[in-house]
Amino acid sequence: MSSPTIVVTRALPPAALTPLQTVGNVRTSPHDRPLTEDELRDAVRGATAVISMLFDRIDDGVLAAAGPQLRVVANTAVGYDNLDLDAFAGRGIVATNTPGVLVDATADLTMALLLAVTRRVAEGDRLVRTGTPWSWDISFMLGSGLQGKRLGIVGYGHIGRAVATRARAFGMDVVHHSHRGGQESTDLEELLATSDVVSLHCPLTQATRHLVDAAALRTMKPSAYLVNTARGPIVDETALADALEAGRLAGAALDVYEHEPAVPARLRALDNVVLAPHLGSATVETRTRMAELAVSNVVAVLSGQDPLTPVSVVSA
Repeated sequence: MSSPTIVVTRALPPAALTPLQTVGNVRTSPHDRPLTEDELRDAVRGATAVISMLFDRIDDGVLAAAGPQLRVVANTAVGYDNLDLDAFAGRGIVATNTPGVLVDATADLTMALLLAVTRRVAEGDRLVRTGTPWSWDISFMLGSGLQGKRLGIVGYGHIGRAVATRARAFGMDVVHHSHRGGQESTDLEELLATSDVVSLHCPLTQATRHLVDAAALRTMKPSAYLVNTARGPIVDETALADALEAGRLAGAALDVYEHEPAVPARLRALDNVVLAPHLGSATVETRTRMAELAVSNVVAVLSGQDPLTPVSVVSA
């Protein structure tokens, strides 16, 4: 019997891949970039296991291209909106993700973006770098303080809770909205209407796609800020640009985008928008742990054990 083939769709830390050698042969992509749809299908042919990235759309066509021997797809991300779970369920293939390990890194970046936009840090950095003349003045580049302000967190999982802990340390009043509801959950419309900063931490689903649309943005206070470190399509970027250009929102800080890595020119042109290139989990320690967890899931499944962090693939 031939050894299992493990396909890695983009380079991971070499040390993290070492355990895979005990359960199969590793085949990595020759491209140091996201694969096209055709390249992805070619890459996974004959695979027994696939270690995918958040930009790999793993649908029925990709699973069919891999072949009937495919047993597990380990997604190197906590979100799994790129996986067609109905297709997984129909084929009996295990799907896993990497929850938990990126909570602190993403929460830290959320606060960094929140501070950057409310205190105009990125705007000030651009001013200094361009050599624009400036001098200290009592009214120069005034931002917004956080103490006593309300932070509305949409999505109150591990990351949302970690952000809440950090925000309270800055003296913020924190409310949250969760699809699970509960006594402490705030109605979404109320959260939008009363929060000084709205921070998104919900997963991308059909229900949350364009959750923050033109109507939601009109509900927010003109002095409020929007922060998104979840998934880009949760926000209607056209509506966001409209609101910012019209002065109906004080600012926004984004780490993710609707059509990543493309960022609308209208958003790039605005000084009151802070833009980061999907850095939520981007620390050496976190990205290494994500890779190690994805690898551990593959090793477990190919060794006949239960996966460590499975995603439910049972169709509704």
